[in-house]
Amino acid sequence: MSKKKRKIKVGNAHALTDNLFSLLEKNPEKQYSFKELASALQLRETASRNKLIEQLGLLKAKGKIKEPISGRFSLNRSDQPSYLGTIDMTQSGNGYVVSEELGQDVFVHKSKLNTALHKDTVRFVLNHRESTKAKPEAKIIAVEKRFKSRFVGEVEESDSFYFIKVSDNRMTQDIYVSKPSLIPVTQNDKVIVEISNWGSSKNAPEGKVIENLGESGLHQTEIHAILAEYDLPASFSAEIENFAGLIDTFITEEEIRNRRDFRDTLTFTIDPRDAKDFDDALSFKVLDDQWYEIGIHIADVSHYLKEGTILDDEAFERATSVYLVDRVVPMLPEVLSNMACSLRPHEEKYTFSAVFEISVKGEIRNKWFGRTAICSDERFAYEEAEYIIETQSTKIPKEVSIRQDEYTVDENVVKAILIMNELAIGFRSRRLSAGAISFDKEEVRFLLDAENEPLSVYFKRSGQANKLIEEFMLLANRKVAEFIGKQKKTFVYRIHDEPDLDKLEALNGVVQRFGHKLDLSNTKDIAQSINKLLSDVSGKSEQQLVDTLTIRSMSKAVYSTQNIGHYGLAFDYYSHFTSPIRRYPDVMVHRLLQHYLDQKPSVKSDEYEERCVHCSNREVLAASAERDSIKYMQVKFMQRYVGDTFLGVVSGVTDWGVFVELQENKCEGMVRIRDFKDDVYYFDQAQYALVGQRTKQQIQLGEKVKVMIKSADLDKRQIDLSFIEKYEGELLTL
Repeated sequence: MSKKKRKIKVGNAHALTDNLFSLLEKNPEKQYSFKELASALQLRETASRNKLIEQLGLLKAKGKIKEPISGRFSLNRSDQPSYLGTIDMTQSGNGYVVSEELGQDVFVHKSKLNTALHKDTVRFVLNHRESTKAKPEAKIIAVEKRFKSRFVGEVEESDSFYFIKVSDNRMTQDIYVSKPSLIPVTQNDKVIVEISNWGSSKNAPEGKVIENLGESGLHQTEIHAILAEYDLPASFSAEIENFAGLIDTFITEEEIRNRRDFRDTLTFTIDPRDAKDFDDALSFKVLDDQWYEIGIHIADVSHYLKEGTILDDEAFERATSVYLVDRVVPMLPEVLSNMACSLRPHEEKYTFSAVFEISVKGEIRNKWFGRTAICSDERFAYEEAEYIIETQSTKIPKEVSIRQDEYTVDENVVKAILIMNELAIGFRSRRLSAGAISFDKEEVRFLLDAENEPLSVYFKRSGQANKLIEEFMLLANRKVAEFIGKQKKTFVYRIHDEPDLDKLEALNGVVQRFGHKLDLSNTKDIAQSINKLLSDVSGKSEQQLVDTLTIRSMSKAVYSTQNIGHYGLAFDYYSHFTSPIRRYPDVMVHRLLQHYLDQKPSVKSDEYEERCVHCSNREVLAASAERDSIKYMQVKFMQRYVGDTFLGVVSGVTDWGVFVELQENKCEGMVRIRDFKDDVYYFDQAQYALVGQRTKQQIQLGEKVKVMIKSADLDKRQIDLSFIEKYEGELLTL
């Protein structure tokens, strides 16, 4: 649907110049005649055309435009260098271009976006500013590459067309769809829409409906919408399911003869209570009174998942399982993820293992890697293993048991768990001493009823049993990476760069308001200083905020063939070997490890680096979907509390308002800047604060406040708050 173009007033030279530049920038190589320019700008009156002649002369004299052929004009590119970058949109409709070429982020006003959307690759020029002190601003002259063209939105129906109101609040344009749509839709349906044409930012983008997800507001619709927003599939195609169903999953003695046999060795799994895929198991054998043989056995997914098959292509494309608030969207079909590859108790399974001889002091004298066969003796939930560690008892009471009733654990299993826990404590202590950072962040969880309605919010923290499993998985991951890395062969590493000192300085400014401090004077001691901070806030009301801000100050871990070590774990070599059911990089690691165990030459790194980038990107999308599903459930949960008052901490400050994390349940909402009634506030980025123009009152990051739940919008997945007052008292600790 086109909008009527506004005629340029004769006296409005600035508007005429802006429109002229916008036209020239869309086709910077094209040479326009005066007649073409006047027609494109809809200048029909003599006075307007004379003004255009005057402006063309002025701009040519200033070198802004050129006249390579008499009577034909184009942009003078030599006068105005352009840069390549990625646009980051804000909820206000403005954006920032991130450009390595320029070396800084540059603001883009919404009127200068030229159809650019969030994460698009764009070419831009810097606006000419009169003041040299003013920060530079950019103008988008071309969209080089769309980050995506498909969006999720809600249908708004008119007599002769539809508008799709996009759910992502960084997409401020509604998408026009003509009637009738190829896919039947109606008012308030949630759909996937693809932009098919968008010639000018003055007009609405045109699109077509790709899929109708269902009625907006329904739980199933909203969860599928979250997946669709990040291009994550909700299910497997019939072709993939059929292919997986035909895989031979029988365990044969012939295959076991090609493997190291651990079926008679004490073996068990420890997983979440509701887990269905068990991809790691531990075996334990006493060698003598000083040494143990401990095996970390991982589901041998690569035995079933063959390269070059449609199933492998599908697994690579997904790259990871997605853990939403009410479900898991697996990387592999259920016949593999929950059955053939899952290390279920009392079932023989193929595994890929890292086996170590470890002393009572945690010393390692021998290691072995290879394909194995196991038969798990026991399956424990974390709560059951935790009970064994805390009580050293063989009796698992009914209230802890996942078997409905009380039961007795074999003494040898209890002994193994207790010994391995002591070893894990030693491993962890040495890691922290070496500079590893200890995050022990609470995870928000929901108790849901049969209709997926949230009954309550609770918080999950790692206990000793979780840390036992974590330390032995870290051991396997580190030693596998070290084994290949020291051979200088192409491998898939999990790398983590050092933190940005500017971000740590900003973090320090926040934590000082709570009476804490980071010592950044010696870069070698930063990790220890971060650990001290995390320890100091443990159990305090500001813990969740400080933990979150500290994580944000860290670099992001990614997959790469270029090893730089893992800063957060303080490891020179680190990889992901232990979860091939849910992570494709682990499958690549298994394949490469076997390739090198077979004495084959190093593979070329280019192809694997591309795969690493893909897997890292998919991991980011999955994590974003997981966060959105939690946010969705938080909003759903808070709908019952509209009008109620809560205490919270300011967890974010932006130019459009402040985010507040409610202390009672960790739900986060926003007080919009326009909703403050006592003053007109502006954003002071240096202070991480909103500042009142008249009162000079500051509302800073980390501030304790009292707020009221104003609204809880499921469609936008946002909680709006009303600011009541600052809170001077102590917040309750959890």
